[in-house]
Amino acid sequence: MSIRHLDSLFDPRSVAVIGASERPGSLGATVWHNLRHGSFKGPVFAVNKRHRSVGGVKAHADVDALPETPDLAVICTPAATVPGLIEALGRRGTRAAIVMTAGLDATQKQAMLSAARKHLLRILGPNCLGLLAPHIGLNASFAHTDAQPGTLAFVSQSGALVTAMLDWARGRGIGFSHFVSLGEHADVDFGDMLDYLASDARTRAILLYIESIEAPRKFMSAARAAARNKPVLVVKAGRSALGQAAAASHTGALAGSDIVFDAAIRRAGMLRVDTLQDLFVAAETLAHFRGLQRHEDSDALEQLTILTNGGGAGVMAADAAAAASVALAPLAADTLHALDAVLPAHWSRANPVDIIGDAPVQRYVDALRLLQADPRSGTLLLMHAPTAIVPSTEIATALAPVLQPGTQDPTQPQRLMACWLGGPAVLQARQQFQAAGIACYDTPEDAIRAFSMLVTYRRNQELLMEAPSIAQAPSIDVPRVRRLLQQVLAGGREMLTEPEAKQVLQACGIPVVATRAVKASPRAAALAAAEIGFPVALKILSEQITHKSDVGGVVLGLTSEAEVNAAARAMLRRIRRSHPTAVLAGFTVQAMVRRPQAQELIVGASIDPLFGPVILFGQGGTSVEVVADRAVALPPLNPPLARALVERTRVSRLLKGWRDVPAVDMTALTGTLTTVSLLLADVPEIAELDINPLLADATGVIALDARIRVSATQPGGSARFAIRPYPAELIDVRPWQGRQLTVRPIRPEDEAQHLAFLEKLDPVDIRMRVFYSRRSIERSELARLTQIDYEREMAFIATAILDEKQDGDGAREETLAVVRTITDPDNQDAEFGIVVRSDLKGGGLGDLMMRHIIDYQRGRGTRRLVASVLSENHRMLELAADLGFQRGERHDDGTESIALDLEALAPAVPASRSMIA
Repeated sequence: MSIRHLDSLFDPRSVAVIGASERPGSLGATVWHNLRHGSFKGPVFAVNKRHRSVGGVKAHADVDALPETPDLAVICTPAATVPGLIEALGRRGTRAAIVMTAGLDATQKQAMLSAARKHLLRILGPNCLGLLAPHIGLNASFAHTDAQPGTLAFVSQSGALVTAMLDWARGRGIGFSHFVSLGEHADVDFGDMLDYLASDARTRAILLYIESIEAPRKFMSAARAAARNKPVLVVKAGRSALGQAAAASHTGALAGSDIVFDAAIRRAGMLRVDTLQDLFVAAETLAHFRGLQRHEDSDALEQLTILTNGGGAGVMAADAAAAASVALAPLAADTLHALDAVLPAHWSRANPVDIIGDAPVQRYVDALRLLQADPRSGTLLLMHAPTAIVPSTEIATALAPVLQPGTQDPTQPQRLMACWLGGPAVLQARQQFQAAGIACYDTPEDAIRAFSMLVTYRRNQELLMEAPSIAQAPSIDVPRVRRLLQQVLAGGREMLTEPEAKQVLQACGIPVVATRAVKASPRAAALAAAEIGFPVALKILSEQITHKSDVGGVVLGLTSEAEVNAAARAMLRRIRRSHPTAVLAGFTVQAMVRRPQAQELIVGASIDPLFGPVILFGQGGTSVEVVADRAVALPPLNPPLARALVERTRVSRLLKGWRDVPAVDMTALTGTLTTVSLLLADVPEIAELDINPLLADATGVIALDARIRVSATQPGGSARFAIRPYPAELIDVRPWQGRQLTVRPIRPEDEAQHLAFLEKLDPVDIRMRVFYSRRSIERSELARLTQIDYEREMAFIATAILDEKQDGDGAREETLAVVRTITDPDNQDAEFGIVVRSDLKGGGLGDLMMRHIIDYQRGRGTRRLVASVLSENHRMLELAADLGFQRGERHDDGTESIALDLEALAPAVPASRSMIA
């Protein structure tokens, strides 16, 4: 993943159109026209070997004939010419190209990419409509209309949708910072676009139309980084799932591709919407409510209080809220009392707060002030229908100055949204509120839908903050699990028997019901039942029969040996008639569990073709596919993520208890989910897993049945996780200068600690470092430094306990140093930067951190470690020399390059004299 040279693509100084033409209706003519008639200020060159001029502008015969090297080239020529043109552009020094040409075959496409890669030239396309960057007047596309400047970035796989969206948005006055058609995204893809737009100051929100993605880990890491900085909203085509026809488990049947994609969107902190219209509604809403997800009252803000001058409108809003599962905030007693003092005696005295249709201006002001003063009222929706008593504009004029964001307390999040019902009569009032920064909607349903999206976004942002580790739980006996699975695979099988599957669960510390496996003998089944104790359940044991209850292979509640014997005989007759070719390995006999207040649940895992291992949770039992009450999450899980997974199901409401039924033991339930997550990380042979039913009540959980399918191809494991887990295995604890020093990868939770570290740096030290240019940095940049993708970059921090006398939860860490690398897409070069706290210089900490990052990059197969260092930074240059770095060329900006050949490095880095200090 890289944003290298994307500035040449989206902010070029010059553009060349290869294949520029005057032929009406041709691709080259349309692109040339759009570029020439836009407001782009840089030079635009035409390349056409058959004409001396195009549209009155001199044409050049080929790339080599251009008077200067263009930053960006737009290729509109036949497919066979594309690889050679990319090679010529790369030699010339061009760093970006848009390939609009369609029809490249696999060989041509690979030749194009090979030519681009050796010159580090970036390609948008092929088979794309192009891009528009309205802020510089660039229209490098064959769209039929231009885009207005704005703060939304729109990225689409569909070229046809790009033109339709341009037309739709222009008619509504919606502007864009970037408008991009990815086409076949052979090089620049959604991941690259997210990385680039995340740090683009002109972009307030990123809107994506996605049909498919090919690099899930790359996409997820870029999406999570971008979503930390600004809203990322997604429309995903193809909600209907084809399913998995040959699924061997309930989980395989339930975990279709779309529900998995939805889980990925949630986990990345993005928001998925259903329609293009919702895309813009959500973008506008989130622009006004960015503070919601991190405010201490954010739980209260997920509830809504409706203030209206019309009872009917209030009922419509309340109905819409119920349909969208939006909670209306109960009015607190003191707020009710305060409202009684300013409202008529016959006001609604409930939420929605109906202040009656004859309300004068002051009644609006008083009621809204009281509700805003009470944080328990949550988010406020002001609804107004025009009347002849008071003009709507007078109400807006009275309210807007005192209720716009930040007027009363800039630290508080925005809590007000408005719905001005009607047309011309409320148009000016709506415009006044919009000018004051308050989100406005045309109907109650629109407002409720927007608020519902806001709540979903806030919850997704909470998931984004989690960075779970895959450190193995001590309760899992991994060697035992591996031995069991290897025995199954060695026997030429994929499906574990029920007893074998339960042995795996036992090895993971998950409680299972007592179960015995016996041969296909009614007498043996009866004896096993007597040993277990009655009542028992009897089940057929056959590799060819997965869903036993569907074929009469399960009998419950047997209370004597005679009943077991008779049930076994009848079962054998049924199975031999319905499945005459099935190999009957025997019976399983298990104790009947009497837990009348327990819920039947399902916990499962499967391998999604795109996103890899996924975990499923929902309501269990034999009707699990019919009920289809389930949710899916991407591992790894920790307790908060596991609880969020549970909360997305309908059965979660029953798990909280009702009437005389107590709540289930959520610690045991989430522990089961996190244990399955750890098992998936450590045992890649697991292809599918079902625990169904898993009984859960106030006393804990117990697995009644289990299915596991394994594969020798090892389709799972942490290497296949779409999100690389926090690499806890890289944590290193060592003594240093009388203190215990922890060197570990940085975490998202380190944000405040990292800011405190930066604030302790001297200005001179800041200037010396390549990664920081100032002591005070934007929060978006700080988030980017602490929420990294461990797959493509690394930041090790050295920390120590601030007060050595404190232990446990009360102990506070401080950061002493950080070393950071960003590796290029081909893992050739890793650029590094290192900062040691100013008061600790000369203590050997820099040497220690450099050795740590050198070892790490060598372990990943990186070829070189490189940096640009100020020539006056003698301390860094001396340390680099001690570690074996070679100094390179000096640059005009006062820096010089240094590089370390990691492939040629001896196993141990030479000792540095700085270690003596």
